[in-house]
Amino acid sequence: MKKITTIVLFVSLVGLGSTELASQCNPDNFASACIPKLASGFNFLKSYKVDGEGGAKDKVEYSYVFTKGTQYMINLCANGATTDGIVVSLFDSGRNKVATSKINGQFISAIAYPCNATGIYYIQYTFDGSTNKCGGSALGFKR
Repeated sequence: MKKITTIVLFVSLVGLGSTELASQCNPDNFASACIPKLASGFNFLKSYKVDGEGGAKDKVEYSYVFTKGTQYMINLCANGATTDGIVVSLFDSGRNKVATSKINGQFISAIAYPCNATGIYYIQYTFDGSTNKCGGSALGFKR
């Protein structure tokens, strides 16, 4: 009986440890850090959590209604000075890609998009060589 109790206790502790490791991503902190990094003249609209759940997700996607005649900016924040392989792509209502943060194999930390048609746009985050698959993002606008 003592062996069974010891085994159950050990398995429980191992389970708690793995839960802690999986939850190390804190996208709220990254999203909050992105807000003041919007370019001058852009007003903050919304922040986004980019959590690949330790590799369980290949992409994270959100939608937002964009308005014609408005310029939008989406920036990325992750560990270190770079985007850690996180790519943001913007798709129009027809699911056509209209902007991306990976250009000629290089990752940039923000994209700007001058909206020519009001509608639902899809903001998609993917992980291209990302080590943590964890970050945050901010959406801003200016007219």
